[in-house]
Amino acid sequence: MSWRDFWNGEHSIYVSPRHKTLHYRQIAKDLVGQIPASDAVVLDHGCGEALSADLVAAACGKLYLCEAAPNVRERLRAMFGRIGHVAVVSPEEVEALPEATLDLVVANSLIQYLSREELMALLRSWLAKLKPGGKLVIADVIPPDVSPLTDASQLLAFAWRGGFLAAALAGLVRTAFSDYRKLRAQYGLSTYAEADIVGLIRAAGYDAVQRQPNFGHNPARMTFAGTKPA
Repeated sequence: MSWRDFWNGEHSIYVSPRHKTLHYRQIAKDLVGQIPASDAVVLDHGCGEALSADLVAAACGKLYLCEAAPNVRERLRAMFGRIGHVAVVSPEEVEALPEATLDLVVANSLIQYLSREELMALLRSWLAKLKPGGKLVIADVIPPDVSPLTDASQLLAFAWRGGFLAAALAGLVRTAFSDYRKLRAQYGLSTYAEADIVGLIRAAGYDAVQRQPNFGHNPARMTFAGTKPA
């Protein structure tokens, strides 16, 4: 099983429906905070189920939801297909977009599932698709010194605030025996020190690369933004 297979099938990465709802609502709010203008063309690359993509769509002129898992794309089309300025696309369809099309590219909780070579290829592709002065935001980057215990404690804090603590405790037990845990043990997750990921983004051609508050509930992970030279 690959990571794409995992996300394409049934999984229990979210401990309850409330967890999933609150997670995607927070990500949408964080993404909206990055949109530069109401007519901006935005790509959410690796969007997952994006349950609150309607909030993002309401804040921009065009929204591309890119997801590699075919089953997830079908669910996204069922949810958002009636919104005229939302397009659900595959990574291959993103590659086919004309150059200088996008004002903003966001990749949240994506690069931990990619090799360094895959990340560099995407950085160069996103740069080509961005308009001059366009912005890239890479969120939920895992530092090498953040352990699964830290992730678990942040989830429990989020669950306490969100009212699903019992479900979170039970979900952590399930995760210990899940396919996610097995895949993480088999493939690992890509981690990056701050200087390392900043260097990679700059080497791909982006300017003004800076760390920002992380998307979502886990401040132990990192978010970075850079711009395409004008």
